Amino acid sequence: MDRKEQLIIVRGAGDIATGTIHRLWRCGYPVLALETGFPSAIRRQVAFSEAIYDGSSEVEGVVCLKASGYEEAMELMKEGVVPVMTDEDCAVLNKVRPWALVDAILAKKNMGTTRDMADKTIGLGPGFTAGTDVDIVVETKRGHNLGRIIGNGSAIPNTGVPGIIGGYGKERVMHSPAKGIFLGKCRIGDKVEKDDTIAVVVTGHGEVPVKASLTGLVRGIIKDGYPVTEGLKIADIDPRESEYANCFTISDKARCIAGSVLEALLYLEMKQGY
Repeated sequence: MDRKEQLIIVRGAGDIATGTIHRLWRCGYPVLALETGFPSAIRRQVAFSEAIYDGSSEVEGVVCLKASGYEEAMELMKEGVVPVMTDEDCAVLNKVRPWALVDAILAKKNMGTTRDMADKTIGLGPGFTAGTDVDIVVETKRGHNLGRIIGNGSAIPNTGVPGIIGGYGKERVMHSPAKGIFLGKCRIGDKVEKDDTIAVVVTGHGEVPVKASLTGLVRGIIKDGYPVTEGLKIADIDPRESEYANCFTISDKARCIAGSVLEALLYLEMKQGY
């Protein structure tokens, strides 16, 4: 089969999904990304999901444009860009059967992906069982097994503790202190000191400040005006103050996972014979 006919649908277009989409697109696969109407990515400079809001997004030379539907998405592919469209329930499968489907939502649970959605199905992280609801699971937890291709079984269960970066784990990830509207006071790439007010959450009773959990660079922060719930992940601070450029490039974790997805697809192609 001609690679240009091997359509891959990727559910999700956050930063980890974007790493996978970027890799597959550069390898010549046509890729269609599906997102919700209100993506909550915080590493927005490296997330194609931003195109849902802004109409376009560019990450390391690959352009993503928002499509109104499947037909427009196919036209955008011919123009050499990645299309993303709002379709969290995969209704597009009523119009096309993809060569492969990758669930990269990273919701820590299965949001409805099944093996019959495509001839090759891959789930990223916990919530999937290889051989049951997907063909392959890729490990997403930082550590020795990051990127491991699992052909039978599941990824490590969600621990709720972020991986260690620069000696910090849970401290570097911040969550909303209240339900309300998020308003940022800084931008991605800004240096902040511990306890600086980096944002406020506007509630019905006033503004609740969001204090920096440590000193470092704002690696990610949720979109201004986003309606947050208490406990929602809203920011990520990198304690490595010299790593400014990393705020605007695909992460090592995303690249590792992307390589594993590509390997898994080639493995399934060889195993299935098409």
